[in-house]
Amino acid sequence: MNMDKISIAGLALGIFAILGGQVLEGGHVGSLVQPTAFLIVIGGTLGAVMLQSPLAVFVMGLKMVKWVFVPPPTNPDQLIEQMVRWSHVARKEGLLALEAQAMTITDPFMRKGLQLLVDGVEPDRLRGVLEVEIDAYAEQMKLSAKIWEAAGGYSPTIGILGAVMGLIHVMENLSDPSKLGAGIAVAFVATIYGVGAANLIFLPIAKKLLFNINRLVAIREMFIDGLIGISNGDNPRIIESRMQGYVV
Repeated sequence: MNMDKISIAGLALGIFAILGGQVLEGGHVGSLVQPTAFLIVIGGTLGAVMLQSPLAVFVMGLKMVKWVFVPPPTNPDQLIEQMVRWSHVARKEGLLALEAQAMTITDPFMRKGLQLLVDGVEPDRLRGVLEVEIDAYAEQMKLSAKIWEAAGGYSPTIGILGAVMGLIHVMENLSDPSKLGAGIAVAFVATIYGVGAANLIFLPIAKKLLFNINRLVAIREMFIDGLIGISNGDNPRIIESRMQGYVV
């Protein structure tokens, strides 16, 4: 399991900078802790995202958040090595010799691609079938990732809503100065929560998820390119060189 250390460091640095700035200005960290403001902003944002999203998309988006800190495994070098090995087998023994390999593959997409190759599907047809699957896969993943982008759009507005509610509370208690401080605190802290959550958490999560999705799509496209090379009977070195062009 490879941790994405830059994500952890970035989140820690952002939080430290905000809290450190508060302390340097002579404030107290505790003054930023307002359960009421947190409930308004996070609860309201969550409700808005749930309202706009189908259940399956919403649940998938929540599950994908772990990719921010533990990216999904991609091993392009291993894939290239595997493709070169398959290419040697196909050139020496024919495509049918790869049928046994298809049974050992756990990834459904790659197993289907290799099975189509073994079945003798024409290269253009093979590419067309697999690219349709890639497009559907990428679209589903991106829809799930975009719930975090949506949260980043809603939370600042919900924060402003919390601020207005705090000010209403202040106006209702002008005759009781002891209650004014709590209302004003909720008003300002709700805005901080809304803007901070959007720009420090929600939007960066969305961007990191989209980055990881693009990596997964690139691996699949690289796989297709390798299959097409094997189908065309290309030299294994040519296949290897072309696939390495996908590796950044």
